[in-house]
Amino acid sequence: MPLRAIIFDFNGVIADDETQHFLTFQQALREHGLTLTKDEYYGTYLGMDERQCADALVGSAIGARDPARVQAIVDRKAALFTANTATHKPQLFPGVVEFVSQVRMRYRLAIATGGRREQIEFALRGTRIEQSFDVIVSAEDTPMGKPDPAIYHRALKLLNRAEPRPPLIRAAECLVIEDSRAGIRAAVAAGMKVIGVSTTYPPEQLIEAHVVLPDLQRISPDHLERLFSTA
Repeated sequence: MPLRAIIFDFNGVIADDETQHFLTFQQALREHGLTLTKDEYYGTYLGMDERQCADALVGSAIGARDPARVQAIVDRKAALFTANTATHKPQLFPGVVEFVSQVRMRYRLAIATGGRREQIEFALRGTRIEQSFDVIVSAEDTPMGKPDPAIYHRALKLLNRAEPRPPLIRAAECLVIEDSRAGIRAAVAAGMKVIGVSTTYPPEQLIEAHVVLPDLQRISPDHLERLFSTA
């Protein structure tokens, strides 16, 4: 099948802000008496929805669910992240603007991320690719985060509804670009091909992706077509 749509994860693929997310999440948890090490975050939780992470950590600590406490942690983390990025706006990865600008001419584009919509819009604001995405699916839009495939199913559904309406795009015609193991598993479960970029994890930890690249620099649309057809 031909390549017709590209769905991007955001944090760690477009925006170089994973460290900011970790540190602010760690602080929010600490304020609620919970700990999260760097190894735990990157080894277990990266790519998952923050609600799921907080729920798992709270459940492990007290042996029961506490939705109110989870929501308080998630809201506090969002406030800390907003304050941090107000003075340290996340940078976009090298080559991302050029890559998105080129592929925008050929394919439908979407973002599917466990991050909040306001954080995505803030990071893109004022960049050349601010208006490049037909669809953005964020944490607020799905009840389940990655590695559940729901976020990718929803992104595809919205791409097919976007004007001008395309002929029906199928999952097998979509390419997902991810940096996390949870995200790769979600995309594969959704029936999509996946490029893993080793911006966060070393390449050997991304072997569930169909193709692994160091980043999106110097990747032309023609190169992308070849990767997709041989994956």
